[in-house]
Amino acid sequence: MTEIIAGLYVSPLELLALLGAVALVVARWLPPVARPRVAIAAGAVLAPSAVVLSVTGIRWQMLPVLAGAAVASPSAFSPLLRRRTGRPARRARRWLALPGSVACAGLIATGPVAAWAFPVPVFPEPSGRFAVGTHVVQWTDPRRPESFTADPRDRRTVVVQLWYPAQKSPAGARRAQYSGRTEHEARTVSDALARQVGLPGFLVDGVPRARTRSVFDAPVAGGSERFPIVLFSPGSGGVRTQNTAWAEELASHGYVVAALDHPYDSAAVVLDDGRTIHTEIASTGDRDEDGELAVGWTAVRAADLSLVLTQLDRLGRGEITGPLTGRLDTGRVAVTGHSMGGAAALQAARQDRRFDAVIDLDGYPHGPTSPHLHQPTLALTQAVTSGTDPRYIPRLTEVLELGTATGYRLTIPGAAHLTFMDGPLYLPPVPSIVGSLGRTESPRVVAAATLAFLDATLRHRPGDLAGVLSAYGDLSIHRPDDSR
Repeated sequence: MTEIIAGLYVSPLELLALLGAVALVVARWLPPVARPRVAIAAGAVLAPSAVVLSVTGIRWQMLPVLAGAAVASPSAFSPLLRRRTGRPARRARRWLALPGSVACAGLIATGPVAAWAFPVPVFPEPSGRFAVGTHVVQWTDPRRPESFTADPRDRRTVVVQLWYPAQKSPAGARRAQYSGRTEHEARTVSDALARQVGLPGFLVDGVPRARTRSVFDAPVAGGSERFPIVLFSPGSGGVRTQNTAWAEELASHGYVVAALDHPYDSAAVVLDDGRTIHTEIASTGDRDEDGELAVGWTAVRAADLSLVLTQLDRLGRGEITGPLTGRLDTGRVAVTGHSMGGAAALQAARQDRRFDAVIDLDGYPHGPTSPHLHQPTLALTQAVTSGTDPRYIPRLTEVLELGTATGYRLTIPGAAHLTFMDGPLYLPPVPSIVGSLGRTESPRVVAAATLAFLDATLRHRPGDLAGVLSAYGDLSIHRPDDSR
């Protein structure tokens, strides 16, 4: 897929096809002398563009454009045909031709509107000084049985994607596929995510076409610096790539982000041997029963996060070979997650004191509140409305107040639940779905607040953390003495 033209969310080839289609409609209303020339020029642009798009893979958003062009073509080319046959040119009365032209224009206009609503996501350029590399690994815990299967020999396996500070790649280096290592994996994951929310897969066909800002297996940034680590668990049914824009921004500022696929929970997990594991968890529709189930699912995720930290520690010490061998600082680690992943991050931090900081991206705290959190914690939440679970904020406040380190709750005005992932980049900009911050501002605000907290807690950079966070929304601070 060629690069998308900013703001239009169409490629240059799609733009040519669109302009050709528009010109065919306009040709009907031009003077007889100009009409044939415009029609020929439009056809010369439209026909090869449509052929190339058909070969490379046409998006569904272009189908109404081509349909409108097809309907407009007889009217646009009729003077040429009549001239060749020697018959006199004849034009329909304007009041008869107008409805057809309006219908064709409406069909054609549907294309760019649909491309705007369901675009190929354009990832923001990371603002840090490092280029970004990415690498995918698969790790198995030989001591933990897989709780989702009945096979006693099955052991828990997770797929992890790392984003890390990298050397600048050569000009023209192919950027990493979004949502998968290959196009096939990307389409498998995209289709599974669409099915999970009840959408036909073609609506989000832009997702597997997208390219991110990172390069697979790019050389690690030069020098001997060891980088702090940020572990990430996605939302219920979510996948490891769902926060790619956020991960790339953090990596460009010198962090290594390790995002997990949780098999049987994530929508689709493609293993190294080619098997695809689909989600087996589902809502029952009963809030209390779902809450009880979520406690168990959160516990599995928390154990997954500890497993990954153990493996990263081995990688950092050279026990496992990989592009980041010897470059990880496992003495500075944050655990994070979105939605249920945020709840998993909270539980992982309670159970594993190797985690030094916690970030909960709009996740309801499932599971026990004991032992109390001893790490500094940041909870980013959507704007609270009448539709928000009334138990959410009180429960989150309780968790933060019981902590033995300072906790921050930052409510971002204009944010919705999906603001905290890549959703605003490729879903319709409906405030109730992705918030009202916009496709550019949503990832920027979430990443900026996250970086401010990580720099203060993992890198111990001096400054007014509360003041910085307050710039992004309504901040509540919970210090250990507040509840004593």
